[in-house]
Amino acid sequence: MFFRIKHILLLGGLLIAFQSCNEYQKVIKNEDVKAKYDMAEKYYDEGDFKRANRLLEQIAPKYIGKPQGERVMFFLANTYFERGDYNMAGYQFERFIKSYPKSDKIAQASFLGAKSYFELSPNYSLDQTDTDKALLKLQNFINAYSESEFFADANEMAKELTTKKEKKAFEILKQYNKLGEFNYDMLKSAVEASDNFVSDFPGSIYREEALLVKVDALTNRALNSFESLQEERLLDAKTAYLAFKKKYPETNFEKEASRLMENIEKELQKFNTESESESK
Repeated sequence: MFFRIKHILLLGGLLIAFQSCNEYQKVIKNEDVKAKYDMAEKYYDEGDFKRANRLLEQIAPKYIGKPQGERVMFFLANTYFERGDYNMAGYQFERFIKSYPKSDKIAQASFLGAKSYFELSPNYSLDQTDTDKALLKLQNFINAYSESEFFADANEMAKELTTKKEKKAFEILKQYNKLGEFNYDMLKSAVEASDNFVSDFPGSIYREEALLVKVDALTNRALNSFESLQEERLLDAKTAYLAFKKKYPETNFEKEASRLMENIEKELQKFNTESESESK
């Protein structure tokens, strides 16, 4: 008896699904804009964004300049977002914002548009064009809608993207320093990259290590310089070390920092010995 009832319910469900699909195909193919609007709204409310999207794409041009146009355009943009088509979602939300700047949906559209680009942001090692665009959109939203329910989420996303950009910049300066083992000129690039990093990301979690990389690069640069330049460059490395220790007296990289300073002092001692010999 139980299996018979289950079988009947299954058949009933299949019949309803078939009728619904048949009705959808009929509305898609006819020219009744109102029928398409009603069905698109029905599917949207049910969370069937694929079908809603297809219907809304068909009718959106018909509602330009009409009272329902604002609703249709927002729904269209959001169906792209819900389906994971973030390129189209970002584009459509931008269109909505330009077309309806006074809409009561403007804050939500601004947030979802920014979030679309956030979703497109790639791994830190890749080109960060979409990350930059997402950050700009998020910052504009944060500045304009501090009372929005989406404000906290926007801040978290902006923080995540900023950390991603920090990570990319930090890995680049480390790579410069590593390449300095084989190409002396890259050590100068490592020092400059470290200075730029500290300036661009003063609150970064990588700031401490970035300053230590600078000490390392300056030390190696001094040791690989002509003898006439070594003392001056060793003093530059020592100055960088002292600045590092002043900022981070309880550094997490004490062993490495001490090793570098010992090398610097050892090499400087040679010049001090030479000066003492000359003065006698």
